[in-house]
Amino acid sequence: MGNQNKKGIRRLINATGYSVEGLKAAFKNEAAFRQEMALTAVMIPAGLWLGTTGVERGLLVASCLMVLITELLNSAVEAVVDRVGLEHHLLSKQAKDMGSAAVLLSLVMTMTVWGLIAWERFMG
Repeated sequence: MGNQNKKGIRRLINATGYSVEGLKAAFKNEAAFRQEMALTAVMIPAGLWLGTTGVERGLLVASCLMVLITELLNSAVEAVVDRVGLEHHLLSKQAKDMGSAAVLLSLVMTMTVWGLIAWERFMG
């Protein structure tokens, strides 16, 4: 990548470009990321409406973004594992399964945050 020798604003510009490329790659190649991105596009405005305080709104939005972050990391792990080798190996399976579990836990966290805040708003 060659970003190690860059300093200051040039390093920031390069890093931003790499991040945009990563988002593009995830959107192009990962159906789960596209689905979660579409859901997030709906949920962020809903979260801004649902939350009654800045903290609630922050939790609602951050939980959605956490799902995307976790999906990106899971996809990165899968890409590296596949790059190393496509043969079946216990460690490769464990790495992929753990990445998948991380996504699942981020989804559970999001449902919990949304459920608790919705409960408080509508039932409390």
